[in-house]
Amino acid sequence: MLPQPTPAQPARSQPARSRPGLVPDLLAGVLYLGRGFGMWITSPKLMLLGALPAVAVGAVYLVGIVLLLVNLDALVTWATPFANDWAEPVMLTTRVAAALVFVLVAALVVVYTFTAVTLVVGDPFYERIWHAVETDLGNPPSAPERGFWRSLGRAIGDGLRLLLPAVGVGLLLLASGFIPLVGPILVAVLGALLGGWLLVVELTGFAFDARGFTVRERRRTLRMRRGIAVGFGAAAYLLFLVPFLAVVTMPAAVAGAAMLSRDALEDQGTAPA
Repeated sequence: MLPQPTPAQPARSQPARSRPGLVPDLLAGVLYLGRGFGMWITSPKLMLLGALPAVAVGAVYLVGIVLLLVNLDALVTWATPFANDWAEPVMLTTRVAAALVFVLVAALVVVYTFTAVTLVVGDPFYERIWHAVETDLGNPPSAPERGFWRSLGRAIGDGLRLLLPAVGVGLLLLASGFIPLVGPILVAVLGALLGGWLLVVELTGFAFDARGFTVRERRRTLRMRRGIAVGFGAAAYLLFLVPFLAVVTMPAAVAGAAMLSRDALEDQGTAPA
């Protein structure tokens, strides 16, 4: 009896692997961002176009960051009136901790809104980067036919739908910052992890929108690879904290998110074979 042929397996942008634990998954997520940076070598002109919106938006944000730092002392004093009558060492320690918490929470807000605004401003450029990745991986989905204003409306609508969780995370971090001793450390760790999750949901919009997924379905799919998604998003979050690195990271993050989306969708059998 002749052996039966083995069915062809669908093409994948990355070989399937077992996930032994959280740390390997986090590192795998970082590697997706590294693969996105690889497009600076293979497609430098396209990536340079993706950096231009980040430069324009980043210049505006840089002015805001400077204003925040200049007025940080007055802001902290206003927010901690209860410490006015405390002994000098205790008051100073409390206000230094409060200043650190304000900076960390502001970092989350800046990074998330920078990403959302830059994606809106540079939507045509980033859609080209996403489509180039999908084409390289094979059998890309057809990008929906939209004019400029419809594309702008879609990007703004997605940003608004994703804004509420960001506000909730910001309030959670602000409240966590007042936990004695461990508050600032907790805010720093949670900021990177939760902020990373918000970023990866934002950055994967192109791949999921092209396949007709809602934001809720996008989150549910990414949860199937939560460790990898958070690793990718946290790495992008930390790089976005540095102004110059944010400019070159933005197009790389869009490219890496396209690769991550493709593999996550293939895990569910919804990406094209």
